[in-house]
Amino acid sequence: MDGKEWVGSVTDFLLELRSEEIPARMQVKAKEDLARLFNNALAKAGLAAASVETFATPRRLALIATGLPMATEAVSEETKGPKLGAPPQAMEGFLRKSGLTQDQLIERDGVYFTVVERAGRQTADVLAEAIPAIIRAFPWPKSQRWGAASVSTESLRWVRPLQGIVALLGDDVVPCEIDGICSGAATMGHRFHHSGTIHIANAADYAAKLRDAHVLVHFSERCRIIRDGAKAAAEAAGLSLVADEGLVVENSGLTEWPVPMLGRFDAGFLDVPQEVIQLTARVNQKYFVCHDTAGKLANAFVCTANSDAHDNGATIVAGNEKVLAARLSDAKFFWEQDLKVALDDQAKKLAQITLHEKLGSVAGKVDRVAKLARWLVEEGIVKGASADDAERAARLCKADLVTGMVGEFPELQGIMGGYYARAQGESDAVADAIRDHYKPVGQGDDVPTAPVTVAVSLADKLDTLAQFFAAGMPPTGSKDPFALRRAAIGFLSLLLQNDLRCSLKGMLVATGAGASFAILEEFLIDRLKVQQREAGVRHDLIDAVFSLGGEDDLVRLLARVKALQAYISSAEGANLLAAYKRAANILKGSDPVSPALDTARDALMADPADVALLGALDIAEPEAKKALEAEQFEDAMAALATLRAPIDRFFEEVMVNDEDAAKRAFRLGLLARFRDAVTQVADFSKIEG
Repeated sequence: MDGKEWVGSVTDFLLELRSEEIPARMQVKAKEDLARLFNNALAKAGLAAASVETFATPRRLALIATGLPMATEAVSEETKGPKLGAPPQAMEGFLRKSGLTQDQLIERDGVYFTVVERAGRQTADVLAEAIPAIIRAFPWPKSQRWGAASVSTESLRWVRPLQGIVALLGDDVVPCEIDGICSGAATMGHRFHHSGTIHIANAADYAAKLRDAHVLVHFSERCRIIRDGAKAAAEAAGLSLVADEGLVVENSGLTEWPVPMLGRFDAGFLDVPQEVIQLTARVNQKYFVCHDTAGKLANAFVCTANSDAHDNGATIVAGNEKVLAARLSDAKFFWEQDLKVALDDQAKKLAQITLHEKLGSVAGKVDRVAKLARWLVEEGIVKGASADDAERAARLCKADLVTGMVGEFPELQGIMGGYYARAQGESDAVADAIRDHYKPVGQGDDVPTAPVTVAVSLADKLDTLAQFFAAGMPPTGSKDPFALRRAAIGFLSLLLQNDLRCSLKGMLVATGAGASFAILEEFLIDRLKVQQREAGVRHDLIDAVFSLGGEDDLVRLLARVKALQAYISSAEGANLLAAYKRAANILKGSDPVSPALDTARDALMADPADVALLGALDIAEPEAKKALEAEQFEDAMAALATLRAPIDRFFEEVMVNDEDAAKRAFRLGLLARFRDAVTQVADFSKIEG
């Protein structure tokens, strides 16, 4: 077809890359990557589609681009060169770079230009080059080579062996080839329901043709069918489905024709903790679990088949029931065996587990955490807890790490320890603390409030931070192999949400890590800024309060910061900040001064503005100091607010750098006193704006 016939016309383009099974966890990102690589290839060629939609199933990754021009436009590329009369070296360099001679240049308004005319290209030709490039550049997290060609490092890599390429621009195949796989118009349907090839006419009939072959290409449609079908299957049995959107997405990535089905398991397995059953079903088998009418875990699950079964799924369900029964039998065995060993005996095994080569064993950590937890209670930092309970919970909190159940399901550490502790007669406070001491795990997780739990959780995170920092292993850049940023956020959340009043430095010293904690303090303040940013607290105000020194009670610091932010956000506060910065700038260029003595007032000044400011300072300074000592930070701000009018008047009516040296010194001293009064609350020099 002559390219001239295509000028101004648009059509749709279909690309399907068919392979062996693509892992479910990779499909969503793969769709995004395909769209990005395709759009970049179009843009590089001067093309753009009206829309791009991507699809993913276990056996294919596809894309439909609508409104794609059939040819690129001819373009004229102009490059500005030297001026007329420029040095010969400049002209020579420009000609060398452009590959032209001087007589091929165009002169306009005393400047030389190159003008290169580039003809348009047929879009089919652009796509024929782009498709192999996209395939070779695809950023799969893991990929492989296959077949005889795999002996060469230059052979194609794909997530799984690539089997076919459909490339249709309008009704025409875009011819391309990569590693012996040629593009065409034929694809395959469902592995069981449609064994033959399917001929695709164009992008418009792609989804319908595959639907007829039992393949639903829309990821969202499969998610909807799984979500609604699983719920309906549970409700038909008088149960309620435990919603799990992650499982919906994962099952969508495992099926091309999803069919949710309800199965059962022996009710005797319900003696096993429900978290174990749910994790076994979810992680190992990708099953949803159900609750009965009382809201308790039911002996039922919903699996997602990948086909319409001739017997309404009875055989499929029976097979899944058998597999789950075997898994639950293993879990029940671990549960029963673990119950036979006391947690105290399990804890002894922790001496054989190395926490880190520089930090000794897990047993050593447990001993440190136990002492810290007791100290936090005895010092009154954590109120309402028994010191004995706190120490007991801490000594048992890691014991479940050596149990059979946690060995099988590491995600259940802490949770299983809580079950085992309760079963062996430990108090609820101790058992709950063992269960929840890892919390909070990151931003947004539940923060414990039970006193014994708070003591153990805080001690655990405090020890982790202090020991790793003391050993010279802080996070670097994006690397945080020991999850210290997460530990810091958890530590701060426990302090702030439980209103724990304590010296940060005092707590760090109590860890016994024996190091200078300046770096760790800075790290924790940085984490505080990150944590509080979501709450709308300004990081510069945290710096402004913390930089004063002596303020390492983080609860008090944050209260002070919030009062400061409220004040600075007002017109009065903004004006006082401006006055402070003006005073600081004046003082910066002057000799060091001290606030003027009262006895010097009458002798040195007669200006009413001086008198007004001095009088205001005499009242505001002690009031602000008293309010700060009483932790009445709003009152401290209110005291400072009384300085706004007199400082404004001072700047309007007097000359600070008076020719009279005595007056100048007095007024500089007055400004220094104003600066110091304001600095009682925060270092205003750290405040932005």
